[in-house]
Amino acid sequence: MLKASNNLIKDLKKQKRENSSLLFLDNIKIINDAIANGLKPKLLLVQNEAVNKWGDICPTYLVESKVIEQLSDCKTPQGVLCIAEYLQDVDLKKPNTNFLVVDGLQDPGNVGTLIRTAVACRFNHIYLLDSVKPTNSKLVRSSVGTIFYAKITTCSREEFALQAKQWQLPILKADMHGKNLFSCHFDNIVGVVVGNEGQGVSQTISQICTKAISLPMEKSVESLNAAVSGGVIMYHIYNQSSKTL
Repeated sequence: MLKASNNLIKDLKKQKRENSSLLFLDNIKIINDAIANGLKPKLLLVQNEAVNKWGDICPTYLVESKVIEQLSDCKTPQGVLCIAEYLQDVDLKKPNTNFLVVDGLQDPGNVGTLIRTAVACRFNHIYLLDSVKPTNSKLVRSSVGTIFYAKITTCSREEFALQAKQWQLPILKADMHGKNLFSCHFDNIVGVVVGNEGQGVSQTISQICTKAISLPMEKSVESLNAAVSGGVIMYHIYNQSSKTL
């Protein structure tokens, strides 16, 4: 096991601030999920040898616990930090499963929860349009590692709209003025768009949506949290599609 130099630690702190393509994973389960799904760590930092469950998969450095605490966004890290480059799915090919479109959401907790639910409901393709980056540490934690099971693409609204027009697939937008979700039936591949909680689905994406859907609720409630409403919609579609398998 290697000993981390001060220069290495300084460089990692700089990379954490400036390199948005790097993941700093501080949870053992999430690290296991990432590696199991093909992520290749650049290096590991551990506070003692017993924490290293991955052998010589990459250069491993022994550091003091305070170093891990400085590089982690978690209040109580588990004594390990895995640094890896996140390689997203950059190809906007036609999806072969139901898919989720996240339009302009910046809250990493909501987006991570949406990704987790999407994977649970077999919405295996996820498109983040002008939204928080998938390398955001809070997003990774709230997704509980499911970002490594999904095909996630980040792009602009304009890029997505251009490609989606060619797919000729139904795309539904969550909208409080749309048709009642529970009166709709879905038996083919479909996309679901969840927009910004304050402004809703953008005009650019609304123009390519084939239908607006809503969730029935009491008049005293104006709207639901984006992750909650997106989750209900995906589970309803998943429930219908699973009955046809």
